[in-house]
Amino acid sequence: MTTELAPSDLYRRCDPAAIPFDTTAAHAGALEIPGQGRAIDAARFAIAMRRDGYNLFALGPKGVGKETIVRELLEREAAQQPTPADWCHVYNFAEPHRPRVLRLPAGTAGTLRADMARAVAELSTAMAAAFDGDEFRSRRHALVREAKQRETAALEALQARARDRGVGVVRTDSGIVVAALRDDQVIEPDEFERLPAEEQAARRAALEAVGNELSAMFNQVHEWVHAHAAAQQALEREIAEAVTRGVFDRVAAAYLAQPDVLAYLAEVARDVVEQAARFVGKPDDGVPEALRQALHVHDDAGERLRRYEVNPLVDHAGARGAPVVSEENPTYANLLGRIEHVSEMGALVTNFTLIRAGALHRANGGYLLVDALKLLQQPFAWEALKRALRTREIRIEGLGQALGVVPTVSLEPAPIPLDVKVVLFGDRNVYYLLAAVDPEFDDLFKVMADFESAMPRGPTADAAYATLVAGLAHEAGLRPFDRGAVARVIEHAARLASDAHRLSIHLRSIADVLCEADACAGAAGRAVASAADVEAALAGQERRAGRMRERMLEEVTRGTLLIATTGAAVGQLNGLSVIDVGGHAFGFPTRISARARVGGGEVVDIEREVALGGPLHSKGVLILAGLLGARYAPHTPLALSASIVFEQSYGAVEGDSASLAELCVLLSAIGEVPVRQGLAITGSINQHGEVQAIGGVNEKIEGFFDVCSARGLTGDQGVIIPRANLAHLMLRADVVAAVAAGRFHVHAVSDVDQALALIADRPAGAREASGHFARGTVNAQVEARLAAFADDARRFARDRGAARPHRVSSLPN
Repeated sequence: MTTELAPSDLYRRCDPAAIPFDTTAAHAGALEIPGQGRAIDAARFAIAMRRDGYNLFALGPKGVGKETIVRELLEREAAQQPTPADWCHVYNFAEPHRPRVLRLPAGTAGTLRADMARAVAELSTAMAAAFDGDEFRSRRHALVREAKQRETAALEALQARARDRGVGVVRTDSGIVVAALRDDQVIEPDEFERLPAEEQAARRAALEAVGNELSAMFNQVHEWVHAHAAAQQALEREIAEAVTRGVFDRVAAAYLAQPDVLAYLAEVARDVVEQAARFVGKPDDGVPEALRQALHVHDDAGERLRRYEVNPLVDHAGARGAPVVSEENPTYANLLGRIEHVSEMGALVTNFTLIRAGALHRANGGYLLVDALKLLQQPFAWEALKRALRTREIRIEGLGQALGVVPTVSLEPAPIPLDVKVVLFGDRNVYYLLAAVDPEFDDLFKVMADFESAMPRGPTADAAYATLVAGLAHEAGLRPFDRGAVARVIEHAARLASDAHRLSIHLRSIADVLCEADACAGAAGRAVASAADVEAALAGQERRAGRMRERMLEEVTRGTLLIATTGAAVGQLNGLSVIDVGGHAFGFPTRISARARVGGGEVVDIEREVALGGPLHSKGVLILAGLLGARYAPHTPLALSASIVFEQSYGAVEGDSASLAELCVLLSAIGEVPVRQGLAITGSINQHGEVQAIGGVNEKIEGFFDVCSARGLTGDQGVIIPRANLAHLMLRADVVAAVAAGRFHVHAVSDVDQALALIADRPAGAREASGHFARGTVNAQVEARLAAFADDARRFARDRGAARPHRVSSLPN
């Protein structure tokens, strides 16, 4: 079987004639993303399920259109659903630190707030007018006059009775006192002492009796004062109730179908009546108004008015259907809401009007979209979301309050019932990690939508992909792309998928190419972008990211990095690796060398010995060591000591894609077989000598081609790859052209012998009936060399045994 590949094997072209339109302008419909049927079905299932726990986790690489597809499905479904209720916080008159929540029909929370604001403003005016009106004044004056008349009449009656007893009831600066009278004149104390004892006793008895009556009158007056105050309060309540009833009856008329709102309005009306006496007053604390404003002095009257405000937490005014909310910064507070504070006189204070909604409030009754990794990066946000989904309620509380580490008194808003479907977006690692370590995850996110990164390629798929390209161009507002440009984008999608038979649906990468090609077409003055513009965009991407590759090529041409591309050498071969820097991957050759001598059967992986080799690389070396012994020394000890190393490698080496090259270079060193330095080799092997597929095959081929091209192509250079990688070939145009011209070669092999025949430029050899490899072949030379190692080992052991002195024991006589 021939191993050399034809140019047609290296690149699968897309025929521009197969594109179903002349330019993308002919297909300006909605964006349709093909290849995601399984994920779309899963998302639809999750959306349709109205059971607890059937939230959705959309997993897949970033840029494949997860959010675009899911959001479109959600918005389509949400448009058919009713708009959920509004929610607002109001003052709790029974427990002020526990604000109440009101559920309102969609779009009415703002209306209630406006109605309450107008009602409070109207009350302020109406109360002031009512308490300053003629009716209130006349009735209040009547009460005052009546009280004064009653008190005056009682005093005058007492004075008359006292006068009959020779006692006067006299008003003084210190109050009302009683005094003895003679001829209506007060008897002075000195004069009173000169009266006869009998008269003094009689007068003192009269004074005491009148004093007792005066005390009784004072008690009666005290009761009259209370009665007057009660009457005045009743008057004020009557006026306040009349004003309040008139205002709130008009407000309540709009909410007759809302019993919770009516109950709240009734509570407000009762509180307004209770606060009527000071409802329109200003604080009387001696602080000038200018100073009050400068120092933000707390205004009790303002606080009493604030309690009648309505704080709309969620207002769906103008909304149609259920909400679809994306939270880009899913912190604890942004998800569950927060209680804000303001500074007053150096202290932080809060009230129910400073309660703010979170994403769960805005998405309640609809859908919430969150990036899983961002969510997990925020402290306590993941646990808070799970708790809300589990309890089906949103409880707003500060983080310190939730953790129980802040003992200060704060607001405790009533929880709000939660009805939401959450969609998390993340890559597969995040999903599998959560499924493995969080026992609640499977109960809360029962549905996964697994998005593909690539789709099968074929005539129908190419046409669907062309439609996708047209949709992306239209969505981004780009100029039209002709057939050739679209075909080149499809070919690039196959290269991104690293598979000639699949197309990448990494929309971000494709959209970037389209935008950059659009810019190239604009710079060239073309109204329609062509394949040349797409090619220029791709070349620009490669150049911008190619600094490291160019520097490494420069070091090879200067001889700093030792890479041979001509001639032959023993125990030295070019392996191929892929270097990924900042999302840009490129291939580059690495010299692999091996040394072999007589030993105890060990193959030393120097990379592993110095802790630079990863477990997969070490596995590959162990596999080749097992293959070596089983193939060349099945019945004799493997008397070999060998070492393998990646030359001029100063970083970690991982993967088994160099195991074929390592085996070939080891066999070259054992058999002292010169191998061609113009060939680079990549591939993984198993213990039966079969060559297995590897990753990055295109980059590896192009990496060695660039080195050979920099030094000058000779026509003898090329790359050996696994035949299993044929389907993955989508090589650059310059590589394909060099192969077509015979200046570079790509060989595909299925087993070690095919690779050995190519690099040694002679047959590898198969075992004959005699059990030995055919003479003159590579395998025969390796086997003979290992047999010589075994003979040398036996000879060494025998000679060492003969040279060892024998111990002689003395026998007793």
